[in-house]
Amino acid sequence: MFEEDKLWRARTTTYADLANKVAVVTGGSRGIGAVTCRLLAENGAKVTVGGRDEAAINSVIQEIRGGGGEAIGVAADLTDFAAAERMRRRIEEELGPAEVLAAFAGGQGYPTPTEQMAEERWRSVIDSDLTATFLTVRTFLPGMIERGRGSIVTMASSAGRLPSQASAAYAAAKAGVVMFSRHLANEVGQHGVRVNCLAPSSVLTERVKRLMPEETQRQVAAMHPLGRMGTPEDVALATLFLASESSSWITGVTLDVAGGRTMV
Repeated sequence: MFEEDKLWRARTTTYADLANKVAVVTGGSRGIGAVTCRLLAENGAKVTVGGRDEAAINSVIQEIRGGGGEAIGVAADLTDFAAAERMRRRIEEELGPAEVLAAFAGGQGYPTPTEQMAEERWRSVIDSDLTATFLTVRTFLPGMIERGRGSIVTMASSAGRLPSQASAAYAAAKAGVVMFSRHLANEVGQHGVRVNCLAPSSVLTERVKRLMPEETQRQVAAMHPLGRMGTPEDVALATLFLASESSSWITGVTLDVAGGRTMV
C-alpha cells in the first residue's frame, strides 16, 4: 500500500486555482469519491463530503482535517430534491457557493439478468444513478449560472459506453448520465459553466478488493490493454484536471478512465 501511495502521489499535479474554491463531492464517503475529496482538500479546496453513511462521512472529514484541510459533511438522499436543496443551503451557509461539483452518488452496478429484474429494482437503479445526478446538478446549477462560472463533473461508467456484465438498468442509467452531461454542457456553456463526465472501467476500490477474489482481479486486469485494474486515485486525478482551470476549454467531454478497455 505504501508503494502504491508513493506512486500516485508522484503523479499528482497541484492545481493552484482550486485553492479556496468550494467543492462538493456527492458519493464522497467511500471509494473514488473519498479519494477525490482528499485530493481536492490537498489542493486547498473547501470540501463538502456528501453521502448517506454519517460514520463514513466523518471518517473522510477527520482525515482531511488531520492533514490541515477544510471540510464539512452532509448526509443526504439525493433522489429527493428537497434533501438536495437542504444540502445546498447548508453548504452555502458554512462554506459559500459551490464552484466545483462532482456528482458521484450512485453505483448500483450489480449484474442482474434483464428477465429477472423486478420493476422496483429497475426504478431504484435509475433513481440512484441517473435521477440523483440530475437532482444534484439541478440544485447547484442556478447559482453557477447566476455567478457565471462553475465546473461540474458527473460519474458514468464503461457500462454506459459498451455492453458489459452490469445490469441493463445500470447501463441505461450511466448512458443517460453521459448524454445528460453532453446536453447540459451545450446548454450552459454560454453562462461560463463547464460540464464533463467520467466513465471508469473496473476500479479496485476497497469494496472490490474485499469482494472480488484475487484470481478474478488478475483476470479482469488482463482484459485491459494497460494490464491492470484502475485505482480510485486514477479517477480522482482525472476529476481534479476537469475541475480545474487547466481544462478551461474542455466541456461536454466523456473521459474514459479505462486502461484502454474503452476506445470510442
